[in-house]
Amino acid sequence: MPAHHTARQFWLKSPGQSEIRHVRLNPINDGDVLVRTVFSGISRGTESLVFRGEVPPSMYESMRAPFQDGEFPGPVKYGYSSVGVVEEGPSSLIGKAVFCLYPHQDLYHVQAEAVHCVPEGVPSRRAVLAANMETAVNILWDARPCVGDRVVVIGAGVVGLLVATLCQDIPGCEVIVVDPLETRKTIAAELGLAWQCAVPTLPSADLVVHSSGTTEGLRASLTVAGPEATIVDASWYGTQDVPLPLGERFHSARLTIKSSQVGRLPPERLNRWTRSSRLMLALELLHDKRLDVLINQQSAFEELPSVMTKLSLGPSETLCHLVHYDVP
Repeated sequence: MPAHHTARQFWLKSPGQSEIRHVRLNPINDGDVLVRTVFSGISRGTESLVFRGEVPPSMYESMRAPFQDGEFPGPVKYGYSSVGVVEEGPSSLIGKAVFCLYPHQDLYHVQAEAVHCVPEGVPSRRAVLAANMETAVNILWDARPCVGDRVVVIGAGVVGLLVATLCQDIPGCEVIVVDPLETRKTIAAELGLAWQCAVPTLPSADLVVHSSGTTEGLRASLTVAGPEATIVDASWYGTQDVPLPLGERFHSARLTIKSSQVGRLPPERLNRWTRSSRLMLALELLHDKRLDVLINQQSAFEELPSVMTKLSLGPSETLCHLVHYDVP
């Protein structure tokens, strides 16, 4: 008879209320892998909105995570940044460190095609940034920064800092990161990025990437964008209303506001790229040791209910919060 395994799962019972559940897993199927989680990462912006119950009903289906159980606003098992070790499955994967877009859970099985091997030289703890890096890659594909561009990134969270780091590597690009939190200045410096606490006073940016998740940040994007510039909005606001002063220079400066969302690849990339190959690219980009600075908080899996409560309360110094699991 196939072996049964017991797993611990993090569930949002209802907005603001969560718990750890112990469940018996179904037997593993042919073609599946059994993964024991070592680390998972909290995507603070999106997961906080989910935790607070701020997913609009019209977006319930669009905002489903790949391996989500339950429905919004709850009970729901949500998350998408898990790194573990394969314990059962194809011999070529046994013992391999893998990344999977799976919720916070200490043991799970999925089809082998759903896991991606962590490249040699990328530590498992840094690999939890893969989902955020994948988002950053998609933002650059949507934004199309060019050699010599002046780029302003508003919002120095994990995604904003990853976008800025990728843009900084484009020859001639001048990149400024804007965030009111003073602690972001040190982190930006460690990544080799220029930082300001407020947007520049002159509307001179060729490209603005907005990732603060706030109305104020998007409004500021309109003031710093130069003539004919593009503003790529990479934030998600949930149920929050976002009024904009479009009666000011938006039309006269011929500005463009463009959305970016990791759930879809840009049409011009579909001939060569898939979600799977995009994720593998994101994992390869994590060879950069400087990115360890983005993981600045950690806790044990058992602490997740209290941790998520704190993270959902509002602005925080936390970038990526690492969750570590007991591995027998």
